[in-house]
This record gives sequence, C-alpha cells and structure tokens, in this order.
Amino acid sequence: MRIFKTITVLLLVCGLLGSPALLFGCGRAEKEQIIVGSKDFPEQDILGNMLRLLIEAKTDLSVIHLDNMATHVIWAAVRTGAVDVYIDYTGTFYGNYLKLSEPKSAEEVFEISARVLMEEYDLRILDPLGFNNTYCLAVRPDTAEQYGLRTFSDLAEVSSGFIFGGSAEIISRNDGLPNLKRVYNMSFAEEKELHHDERYHAIANNEVQVTEAFATDALLMEHDLVVLEDDKSFFPPYYGVVVIRNEIAEKHPGLVEVLSLLTGIITDDIMRQLNYNVDVLGQSPADVAENFLREQGLIK
Repeated sequence: MRIFKTITVLLLVCGLLGSPALLFGCGRAEKEQIIVGSKDFPEQDILGNMLRLLIEAKTDLSVIHLDNMATHVIWAAVRTGAVDVYIDYTGTFYGNYLKLSEPKSAEEVFEISARVLMEEYDLRILDPLGFNNTYCLAVRPDTAEQYGLRTFSDLAEVSSGFIFGGSAEIISRNDGLPNLKRVYNMSFAEEKELHHDERYHAIANNEVQVTEAFATDALLMEHDLVVLEDDKSFFPPYYGVVVIRNEIAEKHPGLVEVLSLLTGIITDDIMRQLNYNVDVLGQSPADVAENFLREQGLIK
C-alpha cells in the first residue's frame, strides 16, 4: 500500500494523473476529500494521523492520508495540489526550501517563512504546534569522554578520524552537512547514508562515530547518546507547523479552526514521548496519535 501511495503522489506531482478526487473515488460530489501528507519517519506518521483524525472527527470532509513521503516529494506535492495539508518545520522552509542561511531568531524564521510561502507559493502556515525538532549531532558517551566532546567545535577538531551517519537529506541539503562543515571547518573520514533506525544501530555498534538526530528523537534516550552543543547556532529552529494550501483554507475556513486546535499543545517532551511510544514500545503511529488526541479532549 505504501508503494502504491508513493507512486501515486509522484504521478500526481508530475501531472500524469487526474485530480486526487477522481483517483481515490468520486466522493467529492457527496463528501469532499482532503489529502493529508506526511514524511517518511515516525514523528511525521504520528502527526499526519493527528491531522487525519481531527479532520474526520470535526468536519464533514473525508480524508486520504498519503504517508512515507520524502521531503522534496511532499514539498512538490503541496505546491501542485497533490497534497492539501501536512506538517513541516520552520527550519526546513527557511534553510531548504527558501535557501536562506543567515542566523535568525525562532520568531524571525517563522515570520519570514510564513510571508514568503504565502507570497510565492500561496501556502498558509498556521501557528507553531509547540515543539522544536531541530537537527543535532550525537555521539556515544565513551566517544565524548575519550575526546572531550561537548560542542560542534570540539567535534571539528577530531572529525576527520570519524565516520558520520545521516540521512540523504542532511548529507546533501543546504541547511545540512555541506554548510555545517564549512561553518565549523569540519570534515569526516566517510559520510554514510542511513535511514532513521539504521543510524542508531550503526552508532551503537561503532560503525559510525557521529550521527544526525532530531531533538525530539526518542532513540537518543534509548541509546543514551550525548547531544553536542551547536555552539555557532548553525541549525535554525525547526518548530512544527501545519501547512495548508491557501485555496483550501479559504474554501474551508472551519478546517483552519480545527487544525489550529493543535497550536501550542505539543512540547518537546511530549513529542519525544510520543516518538518513544512508536520507536521503542512498538505502538502504531495511528494509535499513538489517537490516544494523544483523546487525552487532550480533542476527539471522543
């Protein structure tokens, strides 16, 4: 099913299929469909299911949830109308989509991103959900102790002897490793492209000595890794926000009100715990999302 949905999105983005409504059924004549997207890691699957459940519970819209999408795919999808709403991160807008690199405060990153996305792409960003899932670099405790590592600058001094493990995105993106290495005068003996879970297995087995992580990653706790300080503030803030096509927001103003129920209620600790429930305890993202919304009194 995931393969089918991924291929479907790619075809929609390329304009090789008709409208999502026609593809997934002729329901728009009776019950209009909203296409919710999410990226290809557990946190995004949880958040995508939150959007789906809220829309299903509090509107008369039906929902198609397209998950497991790479960042560049979902960005293309929302701009072409293959996805109507999803959750992204302010730092991703600022550094990756808009190609900006000047250090700014969290408020400035949000305001710049919201203004440019509306002006250039007709996309609306709602107020932040509350958590900041910024990038970080992590090492094993014994590595940190042996080399006296506390900061990115400390790492730069010895990085040439280390193997780095991270996603394809951080290895290649403007807001990732290429500019990070320039800012910190850092280099690695090798850079391995690894998926989310693979990174943690690799560093646990000392196959890599440095790994990319997200601040809300539950596996940081599970593997007792040391998160290094970004002492030159290279990574911008990555606050989670709902992105919705303005055409959809204007057509369904009540939908914006429903999605805004998530504003400010998901702290870093809460998001890390939700991720822990999936990554470590093995619960399904859909169940974790539903339980959280029920606890918050947002769905029955």
